[in-house]
Amino acid sequence: MKTTAEIMIGALMSEGVDTVFGIPGAQIYPIFDAIHNTQGKINLIAPRHEQGAAYMALGYARSTGRSGVFSVVPGPGVLNASAGLCTAQGVNAPVMCLTGEIPSDFIGHGRGHLHELKNQQETLQGIVKWAGHIASPEDAPEVMREAFEKMLGGRKGAVTVQSPWDVLPAQTDNENYARAEAESPEVDVDAIAQAVELLAGCAHPMIMVGGGALDASEEVTRLAELLEAPVTAFRSGKGVVSDESDYTVCAPAGYELWQQTDVLIAIGSRMELQLMRWGDMMKRDTAAEGKKVIRIDIDPAEFLRVTTDVNIQGDAAMATGQLVEALVSANISSSGNRDRIVATQQKLLKSIQEIQPQMDYLNLIREVLPKDGFFVEELCQMGFTSNFGFDVYQPRTYVTPGYQGTLGFGFPTSLGVKVANPDKVVLSVTGDGGFMFGMQELATAVQYNIGVITLVFNNSAYGNVLRDQQTRFDGHVMGAEFTNPDFVKMAESFGAQGYRVNSPAELKPVLEKAIAEDKPTLIDVMVPRGSEASPWKYIHPQAG
Repeated sequence: MKTTAEIMIGALMSEGVDTVFGIPGAQIYPIFDAIHNTQGKINLIAPRHEQGAAYMALGYARSTGRSGVFSVVPGPGVLNASAGLCTAQGVNAPVMCLTGEIPSDFIGHGRGHLHELKNQQETLQGIVKWAGHIASPEDAPEVMREAFEKMLGGRKGAVTVQSPWDVLPAQTDNENYARAEAESPEVDVDAIAQAVELLAGCAHPMIMVGGGALDASEEVTRLAELLEAPVTAFRSGKGVVSDESDYTVCAPAGYELWQQTDVLIAIGSRMELQLMRWGDMMKRDTAAEGKKVIRIDIDPAEFLRVTTDVNIQGDAAMATGQLVEALVSANISSSGNRDRIVATQQKLLKSIQEIQPQMDYLNLIREVLPKDGFFVEELCQMGFTSNFGFDVYQPRTYVTPGYQGTLGFGFPTSLGVKVANPDKVVLSVTGDGGFMFGMQELATAVQYNIGVITLVFNNSAYGNVLRDQQTRFDGHVMGAEFTNPDFVKMAESFGAQGYRVNSPAELKPVLEKAIAEDKPTLIDVMVPRGSEASPWKYIHPQAG
């Protein structure tokens, strides 16, 4: 006989899960007891806030492609975690939340039981890909199997599994768990043929990659080399093709090349650069005007959102690989654009150096950070600039909140990245505003010796908000400026290492030391308020 909770945790082990991030509470005690009874087969990391648990699971999943799992109490607990869940859903990260529910007899009656929501499952379903409910211990194996299939099948995403307070400790002899089978659709050979025909007559193709292409690095690289096509990415697709390639271009260089592009190949991407950032963010473009569009995406719903010329449903690696083979068979190859691509990239890399002091810091970080090290961005001046100004050499090593733009995501997410990749260097590059959303997780970093290096760019402001209020609202600054604690003393009070620097030159030896020591470290990087150059003309070139 096993409890519902034991079946749930057994399912995690069957699916290869080795870590759960979670905070125990009355409704979910059996889950944590079941984790305890695995005798270390599942590692528990207990953060200091439910939001931190969700972000850590996100960092684990996003940096590895494997399942990131967390557990929090229902009601306010799971709502605290909802920012992490919607971010995971936005970046297609396989994240699972295990939570509780009020006792079965109270569900739907509005009696005001502890942590009761009007309809928790329905609330969560509006955030995640799928929300499951285990109503009895006998249901547990099938619900857990479906949760993994929904999370990992097709377009990956976040899922939740809830079970009532009285059901989690209930027992059953229905213990058998069948591993999930996440199937990928077969690639439509007719669509491949249509794409080949379209590419046969093009002169200036461009490739756009997003988070759906993270596991298709080899295939996309072959396609770019075959067609001599520039590869663009904004956030989630950075590193799919290494920035050391002649065909990878930063977003500003991509914009210049876009003017002559005749065919866009979008792979696992919403084409945010081409259809929003390089156009009007307030208007929904239905197509790239005057250009042909080929989309490769595992989610057929994407084909309904934007008008395109050829839609290829399938796994990015499989579909792109088949497209390459078909192009080779048809003797279609080089567009003769390599020299133009390289020259444009070199010109724009020089141009973006004017974004200071951000580029000097990013160049220094790139020099010191190992090629396989992780850079976790944040919604700050450094983060915005890194979207186009930081080279990435491997998929998944640039961790981003994607289109959700979740302020405060960076630091706790970086802890999950480090837990999943203990032998790699992990940098959290954040602003002071975003860092303060989750600074309590310094305690978690110290308790579990999670050696993340956190660079807090301290300008005593929400830098972008401050600039917008000064330039667009006649200087009516409201809520954008603040007074910070002494971050060095704060880090030291948690038991972490703390340093303060005032320039890239001062940062270099401190960062090198922190990397060598591999301990929880905070570096307070002082930046005069309002001194950063705006990066926006390179992100929204038409708006200036």
